[in-house]
Amino acid sequence: MVAYEIMREKCPNIKENMKQCNCSYEPCERKGLCCQCLHYHRRNGELPACYFSDALEKTYDRSISRFIQSRNTVRR
Repeated sequence: MVAYEIMREKCPNIKENMKQCNCSYEPCERKGLCCQCLHYHRRNGELPACYFSDALEKTYDRSISRFIQSRNTVRR
């Protein structure tokens, strides 16, 4: 956790990132640290919260298949 606190202090974009971060997972230590968030979710075969609507994000289904399904639903 200390490493993320240090990264947060040094990140020049943290304020703007936090404005756009819709992650509702409260113990998430990567909030506002987009690079770390992307790497984490990529390792897990997922996408970060910001790829999903607020309603879908709250389901915590961050799978790529769910993202594709949500995009297909929007375009129809």
